[in-house]
Amino acid sequence: MGLQYWNGDTGLDSVFSAIQKTGHLQSSWQGCLHPSCLLPQYSFLFQESQASGLPEYIKIVEVGPRDGLQNEKVIVPTDIKIELINRLSKTGLPAIEVTSFVSSKWVPQMADHKEVMRGIERHPGVQYPVLTPNLQGFHSAIAAGATEVSVFGAASESFSKMNINCSIEESIEKFEEIAKSARNMDIPVRGYVSCALGCPYEGNIIPAKVAEVSKRLYSMGCYEISLGDTVGVGTPGSMKRMLEAVMKEIPLSALAVHCHDTYGQALANILTAIQMGVAVVDSSVAGLGGCPYAKGATGNVATEDVIYMLNGLGINTGVNLYTVMETGNFICTALNKKTNSKVAQASFNTGTIH
Repeated sequence: MGLQYWNGDTGLDSVFSAIQKTGHLQSSWQGCLHPSCLLPQYSFLFQESQASGLPEYIKIVEVGPRDGLQNEKVIVPTDIKIELINRLSKTGLPAIEVTSFVSSKWVPQMADHKEVMRGIERHPGVQYPVLTPNLQGFHSAIAAGATEVSVFGAASESFSKMNINCSIEESIEKFEEIAKSARNMDIPVRGYVSCALGCPYEGNIIPAKVAEVSKRLYSMGCYEISLGDTVGVGTPGSMKRMLEAVMKEIPLSALAVHCHDTYGQALANILTAIQMGVAVVDSSVAGLGGCPYAKGATGNVATEDVIYMLNGLGINTGVNLYTVMETGNFICTALNKKTNSKVAQASFNTGTIH
């Protein structure tokens, strides 16, 4: 039987029983992209907002395979990484950050970057960016088949020195070399600004500094700037102030947000950003992640939770929530850990999907 949309004809007890017994929905129900399909009596929660001023579409950039796995203490087998990416490619996600071409001395988890890059299945319409900290990493990435790269800057001098072993100014010089080479090869470059809402070493970061680094990345040719709350200390108030400063220097259409959930503020911060017009959000399947140079920082915001919230706002992502949850279950089983996604926990542990 092909995939079908569940419209309420099948009893809810059957749906919940299937989840409780097997941990997943049977294939005939997998077409349910929207939570209101499963519980139509709660459909009022998922009505598209009229004249809300919110973006009609949000692009989700999945960072689980790179940012999510880099902090795992036990080396994840290469075949598991490849399978994770292949599963994510089938969810409707438009962009999946695959790996990082950094020295294995600094990030051992990413030592198999070439094997991962060469082993994944590439789907039409899906971007597969990789992180490249310097020109050597850039050329290695291109040789392995990368068609898009990312550079990882910081708004904090201390974090820049800890994370990429150079000052902000030195990092900009390295990134300009990458941007020049990428431009000559017609390779898109995405820029990150870490510690946009706080630093584990310096504390508060003034919005003007975030705006300055963001402007320099954009000016060198980065098509998109992802503003990262690396430590997860941001609040809607600090997010608003930071974005107001950055938006004076960079077009809104070129901005993304990247939130960690250390203090439980990630979804609130993302909502604030999209209310201000930001239409690109980074997230990690099952809330995987952390940062080896940001002590105490917990995982990224879970992709499942972001999609659930956006569904409730009537915002299209093109991503199948169910298949993302299944993929999260796969990687958590492989890592022998529990998911950090509240939506997945509620769906699989209690047998309900609202």
